[in-house]
Amino acid sequence: MQTKIKNKNRNINYAEAINEALLQSMKLDKKVVVMGLGVDDPKRIFGTTNNLFEVFGKDRVFDMPTSENAITGFAIGMSLGKFKPVLCHQRVEFALLTMDQIINQAAKWFYMNNGQMNVPIVIRLIIGRGWGQGPQHSQSLENLFAGIPGLKVVSPSSAYDAKGMLISSIADKDPVIFFEHRWLHSTYSQVPNKFYKIPIGKSKIAKKGKDVTIVSSSYMTIESMKASEILKNYYIDAEVVDLRTLRPLDVNPIIKSVNKTKKLLVVDNGWTQYGISSEVITKVTTHKNFDKNIIVSRVGIADTPIPSTRSLAKLCYPDCVDICMQISKILNKNFSGLSSRFKNYRASDTPNKYFTGPF
Repeated sequence: MQTKIKNKNRNINYAEAINEALLQSMKLDKKVVVMGLGVDDPKRIFGTTNNLFEVFGKDRVFDMPTSENAITGFAIGMSLGKFKPVLCHQRVEFALLTMDQIINQAAKWFYMNNGQMNVPIVIRLIIGRGWGQGPQHSQSLENLFAGIPGLKVVSPSSAYDAKGMLISSIADKDPVIFFEHRWLHSTYSQVPNKFYKIPIGKSKIAKKGKDVTIVSSSYMTIESMKASEILKNYYIDAEVVDLRTLRPLDVNPIIKSVNKTKKLLVVDNGWTQYGISSEVITKVTTHKNFDKNIIVSRVGIADTPIPSTRSLAKLCYPDCVDICMQISKILNKNFSGLSSRFKNYRASDTPNKYFTGPF
């Protein structure tokens, strides 16, 4: 078992926060089970399922055959039997084999049964990039799931939010899709040792500012925060809004922010066309309190399948420098020397030297 840490606030990484949320939720509720490919193997899904098998045993922590559609159907059946399954997929693409179960069963069961039966299931989908994973293993497909009524879709960007939102997801009566960006697993923040919840469906101000509003989620919140630091060198004070939940989408903090700054940039973790940024901009610009004079823009992954090579990948993904360059256009300002001055801020294939690969 993990050593109990007495400090109320201590720095742990995102993967450790996920692990702690699972441990504490399973101790609190014997109906919570963890399942999926790799949950009990030596690497334990990047460390997120450490110690679970040792503490709770094979009846509550178990691997499954490589049949994703069957696994998901099994988990849904367990949820209908009053269990609370947490199903883990080490890549979002694996869930593409389960779409009928997720869309036509889990998402619709409550509606089709007139609210008499719930499907309290959490499906962890890991997204990310790097190491030449290319078109089939490094996509950000949040928009596919966020477009389905009956699902809740969360995508926290910090260890603190990851723990609190996973605990809330496990306790929720509805099916929750829980997105984790692989590059976030090694990021640290202050996380209380106690059991706590963060409400699903609430955006937050990650950084206050007055000149421009940047809206993002997941790993792109990290890049947005980096961009806000770079912008200080050009006397630009950016406000950063972290969506945290993609469905239901909370635009109230965004409306309040853009009515102050008069400028909005939405940074998409995936493709901009038909993506999350499209939905954010639509909801914001059609809101009754939206100021029609506000300048609106967006940035995201290039509209192409994800390349495998580093030389092409660095042209595909936006980063903090690209965010700043887009803001320079919004503000009609020349940020001289931006690309060369802050080139060390750019990560093309790995987030840091400690990143040891996708699996």
